[in-house]
Amino acid sequence: MSSLDRLTVKIFADGADRASMLDLSARPHIRGLTTNPTLMRKAGIANYRDFAKDILSAITDKPVCFEVLADDFAGMERQAVEIAGWGDNVYVKIPITNTQGASCRALVERLADRQVKINVTAIMTLEQVQDVISALNPATAGYLSIFAGRIADTGVDPVPLMAKTVAMLKEHPNAELIWASSREILNIFQADAIGCHAITLTKDILGKLLLLDYDLTSYSLDTVRTLYEDGRTAGFLL
Repeated sequence: MSSLDRLTVKIFADGADRASMLDLSARPHIRGLTTNPTLMRKAGIANYRDFAKDILSAITDKPVCFEVLADDFAGMERQAVEIAGWGDNVYVKIPITNTQGASCRALVERLADRQVKINVTAIMTLEQVQDVISALNPATAGYLSIFAGRIADTGVDPVPLMAKTVAMLKEHPNAELIWASSREILNIFQADAIGCHAITLTKDILGKLLLLDYDLTSYSLDTVRTLYEDGRTAGFLL
C-alpha cells in the first residue's frame, strides 16, 4: 500500500484545461475538481458558461466548483443560482469578501438557505472562518476553502488555523474544509494529519505524486546526474 492509499484527505484537481480536467476526473484518487477565473483566463477560455457546461456534461459523478464573476452581492447571488442549476454536482465558489472588503456572510446565509451548495473561497483568517460558519445551514452541503499556501507565503504557519477550523466544523457535518493554494506534496500529508477534508492540487503538483515513496538516495543520485548533464550540455568550461 502506498502513502497515497493510506490518506483520508480527498484530493481535488485545480485547473482549467479541458483535456487535463477530463483525464484527472477519471482517476480514482481524484475526488473532485475546482477552477477559478484566473486559471480559466490563463487557459484561454473564451466563454465561461459554455466551458462549464461542456465540463459538466462529461463529469457528473464528482463535485466540480465554479466561481461567480460579479463583485456586487446581488449579482453574485443571481450568478450563484444560475451556476448551481448547471448540475447536481456543482458547488458555487463565493469569495469571502467583494473587492471592497465587504463580508459575504449575508450572501452565504441566503444561498445556503436556498439549498445552493457553495464553496466560500479566499479565506485566510479565523474571523472569516467564524463568519462563514455562523452563516451555514446544517441541511446544505458546502466547503470552506482556506488559502493555506498564501498564508504560508507571508511567513505564517497555516496549520493552527486549519486544525481549529476542522474542530469547529465537527458541529456542521455537511460542511467540509479545503486546504487551498497548495504549494507542495507535503501539504497533502499536513492536511491529512489534522483531519482536513480535502486539498486542491494543480496539475504541476499532481505530477509530483509520482515521487511518493521514492527512495531518497536514488533521488539524490538523479539530482546529481541532472546537474552534471546540464553543465555538460551547456558546454561550461573551467
